[in-house]
Amino acid sequence: MPVTVQDLARVLERAAPLAYQESYDNAGLQCGNPYMEVRGVLIALDCTPAIVDEALRRGCNVVVAHHPVVFKPLKRLTGANEVEQTIIKAIKNDVAIYAAHTNLDNVLQGVNRKLADKLGLQNLQILDPKSGTLGKLITYVPPSHTEAVLQALYQAGAGQVGEYSECSFRMEGNGTFTPGAGTNPHTGTPLQPETTREERVEVLLPLHLQSAALRALQQAHPYEEVAYELIKLENTHQDVGSGMVGDLPAEMSPQEFRRRLREALGVPVVKYTGFEKPIRRVALCGGAGSFLIGKARAAGAQAYVTGDLKYHEYFGAEGRLMLCDVGHFESEQFTGEIFRDLLTDNFGSTFALLTAETLTNPVRYDF
Repeated sequence: MPVTVQDLARVLERAAPLAYQESYDNAGLQCGNPYMEVRGVLIALDCTPAIVDEALRRGCNVVVAHHPVVFKPLKRLTGANEVEQTIIKAIKNDVAIYAAHTNLDNVLQGVNRKLADKLGLQNLQILDPKSGTLGKLITYVPPSHTEAVLQALYQAGAGQVGEYSECSFRMEGNGTFTPGAGTNPHTGTPLQPETTREERVEVLLPLHLQSAALRALQQAHPYEEVAYELIKLENTHQDVGSGMVGDLPAEMSPQEFRRRLREALGVPVVKYTGFEKPIRRVALCGGAGSFLIGKARAAGAQAYVTGDLKYHEYFGAEGRLMLCDVGHFESEQFTGEIFRDLLTDNFGSTFALLTAETLTNPVRYDF
């Protein structure tokens, strides 16, 4: 069966849900027919007119990029700038463009995990976990159907707490109700008050999965009218959020660590702040990460690796850690490996899967 753009998007969004993108972002399908058959995918960090040209030259009708080409609303399409030129060229040539941006930054197996792996960090955690992404689903089930209901909820994505799956809380009690005249109750008789044994079942649930979980609950539950409560929680989600922090296998001097950065990332230069203590704990954020400097300090990191730091932001080190600016492109250059692994694992060799040869980094270095 042919793979469509929509199929491809589902796989990417299962790994990096659109609900996890930042409010300013515009991840997802940028242009193209979601029902179009995928003949080939070109993976790139950015999508430019040159990337669309390369996709056409190499037989690809889909570009999967990290950065959205449409970041701000477009008021017209006249080809006046590179963004408009990219969209016009893509539409004219039936090339779909898909972007996974801050939603891919904000998941445990995303951009920051890839960067951390390249640096050999261990004991990894999200640096700034998000709150407001979890809910608690509570329902009341006759004991004979509790396991079936729970399995349905687990299949829909509920009951996951960190590395623990199928997590729930159960408590027995009595449920009371009076079925109406036109009802067909699982237990009891219409118009007669009924008391029956029930189990109160509670599971944690990512809020973006609530529709799927409620459908699963309705289908697996034996009652005509299913009583449930869905409560939004302020708990932080330990697998969702910005940045990452971990430990080096052994202490390094600041000079050794900067050498490791240059070698692991293949960068010609690292901008950094003075720091003379040994480096063991490292925080990082792919892309522009100045907003996490305080979190890196609070996490006890001796080094914080990111890109796009401005002059005055370097003072945020306060002598308590070494800030390392490796460049925006350079800190995200391995994102394509995430796309490649996801698409290969799910679709195999169904279509051509190529990595862009066109360099989109606008920054050059003179030595």
